[in-house]
Amino acid sequence: MMGVVVLRRFSFSGVMAAPELLSDEGFRGDGRRPAELRQIRARMGVFSQADGSAYIEQGNTKALAVVYGPHEIRGSRWKALPDRALVNCQYSLTTFSTAERRRRPHGDRGSVELAAMLKETFEATILTRLFPRSQIDIYVQVLQADGGNYCAGVNAASLAVMDAGIPVRDLVCASSAGLAEDIPLADLSGSEEASGAPKVLVALLPAAGTMALLQLSARLHQERLETALDAATKACRALHAVLESVVRERLREGMALLAE
Repeated sequence: MMGVVVLRRFSFSGVMAAPELLSDEGFRGDGRRPAELRQIRARMGVFSQADGSAYIEQGNTKALAVVYGPHEIRGSRWKALPDRALVNCQYSLTTFSTAERRRRPHGDRGSVELAAMLKETFEATILTRLFPRSQIDIYVQVLQADGGNYCAGVNAASLAVMDAGIPVRDLVCASSAGLAEDIPLADLSGSEEASGAPKVLVALLPAAGTMALLQLSARLHQERLETALDAATKACRALHAVLESVVRERLREGMALLAE
């Protein structure tokens, strides 16, 4: 199976008018054009104790991911899958990641749901059948939240999985897109997400053109859905190029160390 598409629908209160999200000159609140991504900074190998690790900044959103495995199943042996690896994921926001005080950063309902989405995404990405009766642990923590939190977590985890040397179908990338009336906005910021505009979230395996995850925030007419989906997909492909450059830099660093 090359991918899993998961559709989730949530309640929707209304559509924001384009002038509220775009200026008369066509600029967004942070100065970007509609299709422009936020600035991205990323690096791999930030924790030597983990099998793989990565850190990413997408605008003001910052996420950290660590990966352990594949390793033997820990705890109850009955959890072992005879034909593939068990992918175990945890997702959390630090208590200081948002202005709102968080008392249960690991166990709140939102984090549990996002951990399940993370698991679905990477089960569609990792070649789990190469590691039967084993376990792969992926831990994602959002250090600063300002829109696209889950997407940043996926992108950090994708780099961490690569850093761990775990075989994958492709370097999975995630991005969001919204609509200001009929104008698509890629890579939504926190204020844009809070506006209530309809939003799609996509995790994409670009080489195969396969979606590992698709989430909708509202019911959309097919034409409007296609517009938003196209913007999110293009954003994922642009992100893929950035993350690939980070992986290549990591490989160059590794080869330089071997040459010393």
